[in-house]
Amino acid sequence: MSIAAERIERLHELARAAAAEGDDDRARYYVRLARRVAERNRLALPRQFRRFTCDSCDAYLRPGTNARVRLQDGHVVVTCDCGAQARYPYEE
Repeated sequence: MSIAAERIERLHELARAAAAEGDDDRARYYVRLARRVAERNRLALPRQFRRFTCDSCDAYLRPGTNARVRLQDGHVVVTCDCGAQARYPYEE
């Protein structure tokens, strides 16, 4: 694992902890920083990181708090408070 990948993992942990404490601005900062590290090093963000962040406002999503999760025909729909939606397929 490269240094950049380790840094992205650490920033994911920090964003999760900040969001759990209710410090949404700090969590958003960590998400933006992780995205920037990934872009500069041409790395893909881990799947769990992509699924728990909003592409529009860079918020760290917590289902039930600032995100709504619904199951529809063969996919999961995650809606952020900003109104952005992300859809992920799943097998029944």
